[in-house]
Amino acid sequence: MAVERGKDSSLPPTSPANVAVTNGIATSGGLAPSNANYRLRLNPNQDHRADNYDDLGMEFTPLLFSSLERYLPPNLLDVSRDTKYKYMRDILRRYSTEGERTREQKHKEYRQKIVSNYQPLYRELYTMNPSMFFVPSFLKAFNANEKTKDESIKSIMSEPAPGVYTCDMLQPRFCEMLLSEVENFEKWVHETKFRIMRPNTMNKFGAVLDDFGMQGTLDKLMEDFIRHISKIFFPDVGGYSLDSHHGFVVEYGMDRDVELGFHVDDSEVTLNVCLGKQFTGGELFFRGIRCEKHVNSETYPEEIFDYPHAPGRAIIHRGRHRHGARATTSGHRINLLLWCRSSVFRELKKHKKEFLNFCGECKREKKGRLLHSVAAKKKELLVVEGDIAS
Repeated sequence: MAVERGKDSSLPPTSPANVAVTNGIATSGGLAPSNANYRLRLNPNQDHRADNYDDLGMEFTPLLFSSLERYLPPNLLDVSRDTKYKYMRDILRRYSTEGERTREQKHKEYRQKIVSNYQPLYRELYTMNPSMFFVPSFLKAFNANEKTKDESIKSIMSEPAPGVYTCDMLQPRFCEMLLSEVENFEKWVHETKFRIMRPNTMNKFGAVLDDFGMQGTLDKLMEDFIRHISKIFFPDVGGYSLDSHHGFVVEYGMDRDVELGFHVDDSEVTLNVCLGKQFTGGELFFRGIRCEKHVNSETYPEEIFDYPHAPGRAIIHRGRHRHGARATTSGHRINLLLWCRSSVFRELKKHKKEFLNFCGECKREKKGRLLHSVAAKKKELLVVEGDIAS
């Protein structure tokens, strides 16, 4: 189904934002709209300052509501927060299945059981504190005024390979504290025999930081820092609209996971920061950006890039950038990862089945078809000119 592209265009009817709310008319008093044609705008209102939903007990992450609010129709932007919340909640409930909501509720109960019993080693890690977390150069770039902030951020970023960006990010003391916190959590897990979920299907070692209370810190990391970086460097994969994350640490060593196979992440944008400790090996290797259709396609020489980890230094890339980790040959390596996602981009992507701008193979196919079309047109013109000459 086609997506409207006008100034007030909106998401397609299959999107969460398009579910109608019945019995009400949008007014300054705050009643939700009843018109079945109400949809979220395709393009967000960047100037709108969204409400904060952190204080509401919700089945969905508060950041999702703040992000989604910018896509509301113009006549809903200035109604009460409660009205906007109920409208968006109804949309999201109808979009997600009952099974998904049940799983989400069970996961919340699982997290609450951990938080209620685990005693943190460093409580200061559980609230975002930029001056304690980040190196001065990183913090200075983000403290620039709004007119110069983009250029300031660009100035601290290096691009050693197309689509791969690096910068110094975390202070050594913060890395040490987070490593100790993870060790303390693992000790608690061992002593209590609490069965925890590991970060993903590929890593048998490591911990999900969101699960033992650090979700708020990582929300702020994504919302205040990574989303701004992504808006600059990854707009083609929804970098401007990141609204949820999966935050975790992974552990590598001879008695841990040794390496990580060739894969793509379940994210639009991935942040990967080495925390330490002492190790050799473990380089990341990159092999080009691909959509789902082309994930196993050929790798071209210009797409090959290897990256050696350094504690405190961040690497940021699209989740669809194919990569893996070579064997950690000695010592113990621990990395912080943040998989950042955009629900808006994921919905829009469903309606664009080919020639995705971020995919290297889609670009090659598009260029190949264009060259073929041009060649065919030239041949046709030569035939016509030959007929005229004869």
